[in-house]
This record gives sequence, C-alpha cells and structure tokens, in this order.
Amino acid sequence: MKQTTHYTACTISREKCRCFEMLSKEEVELLKENSVNIEFKKKEMICKQGGLVSHIMYVEKGLAKVFIEDGNNTLVLKVVSTGNFVALTSVSEEFNTYKYSAMAYVDTLIKQIDVNIFRNLIKQNAHFAKEVIDILSVNNSQIYGRFFCFTHKQSYGRVADILLCMAERVFNSNEFELPLSRKDLAELTGMSSETIVRILKKFDEDKLIKLTGKTIKLINIEQLLHISDKG
Repeated sequence: MKQTTHYTACTISREKCRCFEMLSKEEVELLKENSVNIEFKKKEMICKQGGLVSHIMYVEKGLAKVFIEDGNNTLVLKVVSTGNFVALTSVSEEFNTYKYSAMAYVDTLIKQIDVNIFRNLIKQNAHFAKEVIDILSVNNSQIYGRFFCFTHKQSYGRVADILLCMAERVFNSNEFELPLSRKDLAELTGMSSETIVRILKKFDEDKLIKLTGKTIKLINIEQLLHISDKG
C-alpha cells in the first residue's frame, strides 16, 4: 500500500528538546555556569538577522517566531514554543552571524547559553550531539513541509492548519485565547490580514469554530482536518 505524507503549514514542532537529559552532572553544572535566563516582553527582538552569534537560545517559557526579512518582506520560518531552541543552526562554526531574526510573540523567558560551551558539549558528548542533530533534522523537515503547503495548499487549508496546530502543539486544548494578531496569522499563512479575517468569519459562520473576541474554540475538528488535508 502506498504511504502518503500529510504536509502541513504548521510552524510549530511537536518535538521537545531532550538533549539536556544526555549531559553528565559535571556537564550540567558547566552549562549552568555559562548560561543566563533573560525575559523578553511581547514583540521584543530576541536576536537580529546579521548580528554576531554569541549564544544558543532555548525557550524556557513562552512563544517566539523565527523569520527572515529583506527590509520590505518578512517570511516566518517557524514558531518556537516552550522546550525548543531559537536559532539552533547558529551552533555551526561556519556561521558567525545569525541568518534570521527571532521575536517574542508573548512574554517569553529565554535561556542564553554560551555558544562555545554548547559547541564543546557537542564535540565531547556523542549522545548530546545526536539529540541536537535530531532536532535540526525535525526542524528542517517541518520547514520543507511548510513550503510545500505554501505552493500547493489553498488559503482555507492553510488557516485550518494553523488553528489545528495551535490547539494541538501549543495549548493542548480545542479552546484557547489566540496570542497572535490577525497580522501575525497573515504572516504565518502567507496571506493578507483581510483574507485571514474573511476565512475566520467563514469558519465561524459554518460552525467549524466559535469566535469570541480573541478566544477561539474548534468545534468541528473532523471537518477542519478535511479542509487541512485537501487544502
């Protein structure tokens, strides 16, 4: 039987980082001595594209977007939730500047880890290195699937993807207060804010979701999954 892959425009990984579990007690202490926790307010920049790489950043709590821009246009690569890394590709010694920016979607707590310490742990601990490689692989696969959707999925499928993604991978509930603006959703789906508003209103009228201010309740999950799947 032919196996099919369900491609999704979701930007949020379902995987959680387990690499720190692979460290010895001495390595954990070394990491603690060379890391700090920094609070970033909503909409505050966490790192800037083109800036010098000094730290690896891990989301202790919150939600952040990773994106690239050219001065006029912005492309969101992924959304990073609690338990995942921001700008992990900067671990490569080939990169001395950040290749993308990151911004807090909500008030977010970031652990900044000295990049040289992190690189040394990769060199000396094979199990730690494997977990880091696995995270990079998952992130890449997710981004590939996302761009496939941008090419082949219609607007309704993209919006259904994002709503299902938020429910499953961020809030673990079919009812949640959306922390993103309509403009944020437009960036995530590659559409205009007007189109997002129109589609959400249509979903509400068709009783697929219920909108109450910023609160969204997913009512007809089966139909949303169908729309997501068929695009």
